[in-house]
Amino acid sequence: MDNAYNIYCDESCHLEHDGCDVMGLGAVWCRSADARDLAKTVSELAAKHGAKGELKWSKVSKSHRVYYEELVDLFFKTPGLHFRCLIVENKSKLDHEQFNRGSHDAFYYKMYYYLLRNIVSRDNQFRVFLDVKDTRGKEKVATLRDVLHRGMLDFEYKTIADMQLVRSHELRLLQLADFLTGAMTCHHRRSTVTEAKQAVIHRILAHVSTDLLRSTPPWESKFNLFVFTPTEVRP
Repeated sequence: MDNAYNIYCDESCHLEHDGCDVMGLGAVWCRSADARDLAKTVSELAAKHGAKGELKWSKVSKSHRVYYEELVDLFFKTPGLHFRCLIVENKSKLDHEQFNRGSHDAFYYKMYYYLLRNIVSRDNQFRVFLDVKDTRGKEKVATLRDVLHRGMLDFEYKTIADMQLVRSHELRLLQLADFLTGAMTCHHRRSTVTEAKQAVIHRILAHVSTDLLRSTPPWESKFNLFVFTPTEVRP
């Protein structure tokens, strides 16, 4: 189907008490028919530079700096690849009791809804792959899918053909989502990072016309960013 798309989702610093006050959720998407070839292209670039194992933001290092910079270039020069990132600033300001039924987990999936609602549409069909967060995710994923369908008034459940939890090592494009989401989360922390990671962030910024510290226009489809600022915790 020409209107069938795959969406690959990952997150960065999503735990409630992980010592990081910025959380990121990201999604890479492409036409389903192109997914295999695009994943192969990413893998071939890794092989060219001798970068073995899983592609992850946490693995960005000086020894393979050129590889990661070329990976950024590959993403931007490939029309069929798209990325959307949701950044949550100041997790310490979250008021779960007032807004999220007392649950950080409920907030986490609410953010996934905000991430995906600007990607999915009734004009197309989607398969969504989410990195495994924990052993209790299946029920939450089913609820997320239900809310997305209802939000699109798709009561026949045709738009999202599948939504499943997967292990990141199984899907190269999900690893690409990890890489780009990690870069944006790191960028918004504005803390000191390694020279290699800073080079990757600068490479991304060189391809866009914004500092990526605030939301891009919602219609931006290549590299879309939504910055969520929590309401202040009640005194």
